[in-house]
Amino acid sequence: AVVLLFSAAGMAAQTPSGEIPRLPDGTPDLNGFWQVLNTAYWNLETQAGGPAPPEGLMLGAIAAIPPGLGVVEGGEIPYQPWAVEQQRENFENRVTTDPETRCTMPGVPRANLEPMPFQIFQSESHVLIAYEFADAVRDIYLDDPGPSVLDAWMGQSVGRWDGDTFVIEVDQFNGMTWFDRAGNHHSAGLKVTERYTMLTPYHMWYEATMEDPNTFSRPWTIRLPLYRQIDPNARLGQFKCIEFVEELMYGHLRKTPVGAEQEQP
Repeated sequence: AVVLLFSAAGMAAQTPSGEIPRLPDGTPDLNGFWQVLNTAYWNLETQAGGPAPPEGLMLGAIAAIPPGLGVVEGGEIPYQPWAVEQQRENFENRVTTDPETRCTMPGVPRANLEPMPFQIFQSESHVLIAYEFADAVRDIYLDDPGPSVLDAWMGQSVGRWDGDTFVIEVDQFNGMTWFDRAGNHHSAGLKVTERYTMLTPYHMWYEATMEDPNTFSRPWTIRLPLYRQIDPNARLGQFKCIEFVEELMYGHLRKTPVGAEQEQP
């Protein structure tokens, strides 16, 4: 896995720049539908396969956990001691405490790791990323607007070009998202620096460095490839999952029907 990781990283420098599609201004053309093909959605770290949580055992293999090699440089997230215990608690109670359960926007970088495609819209003056899950959207500022008035699920994204790599700095999070289904977490003090580097017209190397002194002992990075969908019929679907969890979220607010408490003759 380590050999493959560094081999792929080296491809960025070896790929002739002429093979990469570009916009009229010379920047790499990131437009299109992209998707991950790994298990980072379940766990950023290496994991063995496992059974479904107790609440989902009746679903058998449908809710089981697949094995995965992990995408964290060094193999382990450098949590502070208290945060290790919080991650374990999150995992044990993931069925009810994972923000994804209630269809909140996934945050960054989790949005890129969902097993669904996302679409990048890029021009010389604008960049926008749209996701299927929860209809999440990121408007990437190319001119820093200054601190956001409010913290947000997806944070605030400011992008710039570093050679042929598109760098996005994301902060102003609300601290209410996770990184994956394993309960890996962060605080509102998280800052994410993403790097998108085209390798070929159909492959992109993605890196995200996390900094959060409230939760981690040092910055750490995930690295993985993204794949462009080449199907000419590719479209971005709408996973409006809030409609699928209304009972979970709002069932307790349902009013008792008129007359339901009256005794029947």
